[in-house]
Amino acid sequence: MQPGIKIAASILGANPVRLEEEIKKIEQAGIDLIHIDVMDGHFVPNITMGPFIVEGIRRITNVPLDMHLMIENPERYITPFAAAARAGDLITFHIEAAKKPKEIISFITSAGLKAGVSLNPDTGTETVEDLLDELDMVLVMSVNPGFAGQRFIPKALPKIARLRGIAPEKMDIEVDGGITTETISQAVAHGANVIVAASAIFKATDPCSAIKALRQTAEQAVKKGDTQKAIS
Repeated sequence: MQPGIKIAASILGANPVRLEEEIKKIEQAGIDLIHIDVMDGHFVPNITMGPFIVEGIRRITNVPLDMHLMIENPERYITPFAAAARAGDLITFHIEAAKKPKEIISFITSAGLKAGVSLNPDTGTETVEDLLDELDMVLVMSVNPGFAGQRFIPKALPKIARLRGIAPEKMDIEVDGGITTETISQAVAHGANVIVAASAIFKATDPCSAIKALRQTAEQAVKKGDTQKAIS
């Protein structure tokens, strides 16, 4: 059985000039996580925000932060990001950028934060399978990381299913990229329970309604899957 559904709003899709207003709006809508994409211009072809911005976001909301480090040498930046966050927030690093992933996981958890590992679309699950017992979450990228608004890559789905089949029961499996009301059903049906959305939330006419629709669609997919298992 997979853990309960959580919706994470990626502020990569938010209006940066009105960031506090955007965050307050999704907080009132009951968002579960605020997903913060940290890019260095090297690991991915874009540059976004650092610990200073994370610290500012942490001051204006009590929603848990989901910090996604799309950077080279992530071990060099765990301390400043952990200092900007609070206990229970999450730091996810990319397995492709980690020379000693077990040490990074230990570094994150010793700082009082949850630890996650992310996989790019072309990276197989075998690269993280020996780490699952030490992780709080695995993030499966369903787009090539770097920019919002890309189309969902279907080859993420069997990876999600594989991970759900072998992961500890309480471990979250997150999917990020190209999320719509159609693709969220597919992702959840294959075992994802944490859904990251950027454009689907922040580009919507009513972000609150968009969050509600994504959550309802995901929960319906879970119920449908449970019904099918019961029948079989």
